Amino acid sequence: MQNILEQYQSVSEDSVSTWFRVGEVSDFPENSGACIKYKTKQIAVYNFTRTSKWYATQNLCPHKMEMVLSLGMIGDKDDIPKVACPMHKKNFSLEDGSNLAGEDLKIATYPVKIEDGNVYIGFAD
Repeated sequence: MQNILEQYQSVSEDSVSTWFRVGEVSDFPENSGACIKYKTKQIAVYNFTRTSKWYATQNLCPHKMEMVLSLGMIGDKDDIPKVACPMHKKNFSLEDGSNLAGEDLKIATYPVKIEDGNVYIGFAD
């Protein structure tokens, strides 16, 4: 199971080599997530309209290795935007992927940009 986690590594905006178009803004539900596929990766994309921000993370919950994070509830904990796994309620920061309960579980995050109504996710490959 570790192999599947190894393919997910956080990407900083400075290290983006490819901006991949994942759809139009209208393709994504407000204050919720949706899943896209980039090569072999499933990526959860969140349109957090309450804060006017977009986020992208791996879709794989590292707790039980389920592809479910795009279905999780988004919100905030102590002013940190977060997603809660819909199956196990683990909370992860949408900003840096850290586990908000301090557990040794983390998710990969990816930069998002919006241009001319299109949504792009940044990858470093």
